[in-house]
Amino acid sequence: MLNRVINYMREFGSITSFEAFTELGCTRLSEYIRQARLVLNIKDKWEKTINRYGEKVEYKRYWIEEK
Repeated sequence: MLNRVINYMREFGSITSFEAFTELGCTRLSEYIRQARLVLNIKDKWEKTINRYGEKVEYKRYWIEEK
């Protein structure tokens, strides 16, 4: 699964937990990001949106910062 997450970030530029779940079937993105950070420069940022109930929510987007 780690390779799938890395390949997804390389192909699409970034990944969120929702994308990991819907596109890869991955429910443990934070663990794979932790593992990837051991060998890659993984950056992240908080993003904000409104959910279907009109509530503010935050989530992280991760990407590989190529050197």
